[in-house]
Amino acid sequence: MDLLVPSLPTPIQELSDIVIKKAGVHLFIKRDDLVHPTVSGNKWRKLKYSLQQAKELGATTLLTFGGAFSNHIYATAAAGANLGFKTIGIIRGEDPGERKSPTLQFCEEHGMQLHYVSREEYKLRNSSEYVDQLREKFGNPFVIPEGGTSELALKGVREMTIEVEQQLNSKPDYYAVALGTGGTSAGILTSGSDVLAFSSLKGGAFLENDIMELIRGSKDNGQFVLFTEYHFGGYARHTPELLDFITKFKYDHNIQLEQVYTGKMFFGLYDLMARGFFKKGSCIVAVHTGGLQGLLPELLYNS
Repeated sequence: MDLLVPSLPTPIQELSDIVIKKAGVHLFIKRDDLVHPTVSGNKWRKLKYSLQQAKELGATTLLTFGGAFSNHIYATAAAGANLGFKTIGIIRGEDPGERKSPTLQFCEEHGMQLHYVSREEYKLRNSSEYVDQLREKFGNPFVIPEGGTSELALKGVREMTIEVEQQLNSKPDYYAVALGTGGTSAGILTSGSDVLAFSSLKGGAFLENDIMELIRGSKDNGQFVLFTEYHFGGYARHTPELLDFITKFKYDHNIQLEQVYTGKMFFGLYDLMARGFFKKGSCIVAVHTGGLQGLLPELLYNS
């Protein structure tokens, strides 16, 4: 069960370049991409307690949801193979046949059964009636929500903030995170920390309501600021401008970002710094949430 013996605490590094110096801030990167070889970043944090609960309940199969480029689907397949679970992925969209994404290829190679559903059916993924139908169809698997986002996930994410505060000997002014389903943002908020979230989805404003719902039962939550203008065309889409930024960031800091989540988050963060968003002396911790298995080949080549 080496999944539950990760590389903790993950490193934290202070970054320095001309943009950061001009902004007069302290920018750190929390290297959660290094937490585990295949279950990296926020996915390890979010899956940790769900996997423990599945083991305690005697479950033999995990079922979860995602798209063709889902880091969560990838992580669940890896975790299942690691811990001896069978895994089932309910995948949004048509079966691409031989044109499967590298993520879906990895999942199949690690034993995950992929079941493709229409986008209309996929919208039912949070319906208890639909989930009950899936449980009946697939022999009562342990169901993990899309993105791993649940109350158990928030507990795992909060542990990351404890690490950060011990490493810095203080609480940062802000955490900066990429936003998919909102579980990482919600977990950090419940620690009492303020969060700057950068949506990777086009039209991602609805995610604020989702996050407020996730933290409804928690007291003393931090402040939440959502940025929706750095999606670069939508989920899993990108532009030459974004790819150039990721390449330059790797050259400047020797840290690889990817184009789906972390690249967009850092692009937005650098834009805010350049526009004077932060007070001088502010301390910001940007969370590297992994996802490097989905790196574009040209970015890997350039690195």
